[in-house]
Amino acid sequence: MSEQDAVAGLRWNNNISVVTITLISYDYFLLLDKEVKYVWKRPWTPMSYLYLVVRYFGLFLALLWGCWGGLLYIPEPACYNLVVLMEWGYSAYGCIAEIILIWRLYALYNCSKLLLWILLGLFLPIVAVSIGTDVLLYSRPNVFSVKEIITADAKYCTFSFKTGPMLATYTSIPMACYDTLLIILAAAKLVKHLKERKNLNMRPNTSILAIVRLHIVCFLLNLINQIFLVMLWAGISIPVMSISELFNDTVPFILAPRLTISIWDTHAYSDCVYVSRTFEDCGCWTSPMVFEEREVNSEIESEMGSCIV
Repeated sequence: MSEQDAVAGLRWNNNISVVTITLISYDYFLLLDKEVKYVWKRPWTPMSYLYLVVRYFGLFLALLWGCWGGLLYIPEPACYNLVVLMEWGYSAYGCIAEIILIWRLYALYNCSKLLLWILLGLFLPIVAVSIGTDVLLYSRPNVFSVKEIITADAKYCTFSFKTGPMLATYTSIPMACYDTLLIILAAAKLVKHLKERKNLNMRPNTSILAIVRLHIVCFLLNLINQIFLVMLWAGISIPVMSISELFNDTVPFILAPRLTISIWDTHAYSDCVYVSRTFEDCGCWTSPMVFEEREVNSEIESEMGSCIV
């Protein structure tokens, strides 16, 4: 790498780091009041714990990625150990985000235990593939390492990919297939729900719409994320690599907690007739018209015999 390339790489690294830290910090303070309202001031539920994990574990990883490289000088051995830790943490974060999608889909299908066990059974091989990917691609110095770039004015660390993108491509396929299954299940439930509401001449349930929207956004996010992760192994240019890193280091950590909050926020009205426990305190039935009140009563009666998440 020439001196000019090294300086350009440092400049890109520092710019991306500043943008990453700024975006993550700004988003955290934007959501803080809603977090206090929906998490800290309400009875704790499993979804509350999952939210706190994706919020603060993601915040930790994003700030760590922002500081890694050239913004703060870190010696090369420590730099390598830190990036391996971040890659393993990134995979763990992705698995936790998938659990949130599974949990919401479980609620969407009226707490079907059969569906839950099927999805969890299919998810375990995905977790195994994720662990294997971290072992094969990110935990072996002969495949993935860091190198210290020394210029006349500064020192910084950067990635060193020593194999092609094919292995990363193959290991990303199972997760993409699993996300496709989740979005198909969510879309099927939505289509059935819309047909039922249309026959009754009623508006769709906003909780169901919010959860399906969550699955669609996460599906697209995960697909783009997998593409960018594969691109990093393809020997791309410094600007493209920096943009890919910016996406991977910010978007997942911003959208996962934000989408969870948005579901709680969908029905945050003071004039609720009933707050659905099936949707972990995120669903609220309103009654602007008489026929919707009758529906609320039937929903309450039917849910009395159903599971409580």
